[in-house]
This record gives sequence, structure tokens and C-alpha cells, in this order.
Amino acid sequence: MSEWTDPMSDADRRQAVIDLLGVLAYGELIAFERLADDARLAPSVPDKAALGGMAVAEFGHFRKLRARLEALGVDPGEAMAPFVTPLDAFHDSTAPGDWLEGLVKAYVGDGFAADFYREVVGFVDDEETKALVLDVLADTGHAAFAVEHVRAAIEIDPAVAGRLALWARRLVGEALVQAQRVAVDRDALARLIVGGTGDLAEVGELLARLTQRHADRMTALGLAS
Repeated sequence: MSEWTDPMSDADRRQAVIDLLGVLAYGELIAFERLADDARLAPSVPDKAALGGMAVAEFGHFRKLRARLEALGVDPGEAMAPFVTPLDAFHDSTAPGDWLEGLVKAYVGDGFAADFYREVVGFVDDEETKALVLDVLADTGHAAFAVEHVRAAIEIDPAVAGRLALWARRLVGEALVQAQRVAVDRDALARLIVGGTGDLAEVGELLARLTQRHADRMTALGLAS
């Protein structure tokens, strides 16, 4: 890797942390809403209860992120505001058509986003923020839940696999656009990522890691990547 001289000031780094916490906080708030909606589509009472519990966990993550922003002297609403439009646009353009598409979206789409933010937080010097971000990005049980139900649906009707594989590929394409938009629109966050990777070769390696994790999720679901 070529030598990199970090041009970021302390103020830039603070803003990058605020941006990261802001986008995650709004993302967790939306995740809570979506899981609550998905619970209404669930085919059984145990499934409704499981998704309801996951929704509660996501709201707990939101509260932790909000508290961290407040501890930094930042208004959480202001920190989240720049990310409302891009995240809402992503979710509006990828509204699931049924229960199974909702499961795949939460597992594949949200999983891809979580992997991206785990990579980004690796460039943050604030250890308290880093620990918090890794905590809120931890799986709440949705991965195993999604894999179990999607695989069961494919076993009953193998034709479902093709439709869900196409859906998952669309989700990842949209998620990539979202991630790029978030990074490009927020200068401090973009500089944190560029400074952390150091050069284009390492940016490529980062994308390769994200792609491999996506392929692993598709395999777990029994879908072609």
C-alpha cells in the first residue's frame, strides 16, 4: 500500500463519527418499523412473536445510538436528518412484495449494509463509539430465522428460489448505490473511508470482502448469488 498522510482534522474526525452514528441511528429506527410491519405478514403466531422481539431489539439499538449522540453534545434529530432521504429512497424502491421477500431483504440487504458499516467503523479512533457500533450491528436472531424460513419455503416450492435470488441481487445493487450516496454526500465520512483504506487497491479489497460475505449469505439461504 502506498504511504498515506491523513489530512483530517480533529473536527473532521468528530463529524465523521457523528455521521456514522446518525446514519446508523436512522437505519435502526427504520429496521424497527420494518420488522414490526413484517410481523403483521408472518404466517403464524410464533413467527409474529419472533419478529416482534427482533423489532424491540432494533429499537433498543436506536436508543443506544441516540444516547451516544447526546453524550457527544449532538442533537440526534439533526444527526439523522441528512440520511432520511437516501435511506427512505432505498426502502421505498425495495419494498418487499410478500413475507419471503421481506425476510430476504432483512437478511441480505441489511446484512450487506451492516458489513459496510463494520468496515467503516474500523477507521474510527473513538473506541467507545467503535464498541457501540459493533454492538448495535450484531445479529438479533434474524439471520437464523430468515435462513430457516426461506430454506423451508424453497423445499416446499423449488421455483421460489429463482425469484428470491433475483430479488436478492437487486437488493445488493440498491444497497451499493445507497452506500455510495451516503459516503459521497457526507464529506467527513468519505474522507474517513478514503483515509482508512489508503489507496484504490485497498478500496477494491474492501468491496471484495463485502461481495464474498454477500455470496456466503446467498449460499446459506440456498440461493444462487
